[in-house]
Amino acid sequence: MANKSERSSPDAGAQVEGLGVQNGHDAAITDVDSHNEGPAEADITAFIDTAQQLEHELSSIVVGQERVVRELLLALLAGGHVLLEGVPGLGKTLLVRTLSDALALKFARIQFTPDLMPADIVGTTIVSEQSDGTSSGSKRVFSFQPGPIFANIVLADEVNRATPKTQSALLEGMQERTVSVGDSTRPLPKPFFVLATQNPLEMEGTYPLPEAQLDRFLLKVLVRFPDAKNLMRIIDTTVGTTTLLAKQVATGEQLQQLIDTARAVPVATHVKEYGVRLLLATHPDQEDAPEQVCKYVRYGASPRGLQAIITTAKVRALLEGRYNVSKEDVQNVAFPALRHRIILNFDGLADGITPENLIETIIEETEVS
Repeated sequence: MANKSERSSPDAGAQVEGLGVQNGHDAAITDVDSHNEGPAEADITAFIDTAQQLEHELSSIVVGQERVVRELLLALLAGGHVLLEGVPGLGKTLLVRTLSDALALKFARIQFTPDLMPADIVGTTIVSEQSDGTSSGSKRVFSFQPGPIFANIVLADEVNRATPKTQSALLEGMQERTVSVGDSTRPLPKPFFVLATQNPLEMEGTYPLPEAQLDRFLLKVLVRFPDAKNLMRIIDTTVGTTTLLAKQVATGEQLQQLIDTARAVPVATHVKEYGVRLLLATHPDQEDAPEQVCKYVRYGASPRGLQAIITTAKVRALLEGRYNVSKEDVQNVAFPALRHRIILNFDGLADGITPENLIETIIEETEVS
């Protein structure tokens, strides 16, 4: 219910074009980057200042999850959606709520349950009374009642609790930024972000997200259990009489400007080709794929994985105070960008292999030109 790194492939450069460019939040990888002069210095300064303030506000309330906060900002400032995965009680919902408080954006929360229907998310057509301008009274007309998806930040809480039919209600909105109901297609507000949470525990009443929907999340962020030091900080900040609230840092218009600034960051051709080699190395049918990938992977990452790597690497470069993307940026963002796009085979699942193990191997065995 809804409430408001091994061998360098000789033809890797040629395969950049073959990967294609998808429609949607991450369709920004073109050769224009090679000739782009980059964003203005004033825009970069504004980007860094705002991003640091936002990161500080989130980290001051969501204790002990600095890596999660950084990866969430990478996706947010790249204009993409995020899937947060962690056991209950780690602050996933609090993180999203705090983000909405720090941004002057319309926020909606959807609690996914097994009986949730698609109309509960996108909206439905209802019969309403409308004056007909005569003395006879009113007439009945059909009108559209928007669902909670018509917000800037949509929290899809415990998204794997709903059936695949309901989960699919998010697909069009996440990719096309539109919602089709009946014979009408309606645009969603800009900016638009879906921040979904899911429980990794296999329990009765959970439905794994289909691969097509996982692929629409720019990043998958794992929320780890805090250590003893951070558990003490959580106690100090949450069981007292003071309630911490984030102050507003930016508006929706300012956030869109930050996203445009990040997209203007140039990427050298050799860095893009390195990203291509990393992506191709996730496919077991590729000649240069590492041995572990050939043994344990059923399907590799899609072209959206490459787009996610490049767009978030641009954001990371700015957050690190640099005007161009380096291979370190690509390697750093490869984990959240690829972990949900690598599908293990039976042997991989039986041997306890994780996508993180494979991504580490790919980075180690993929050479940098």
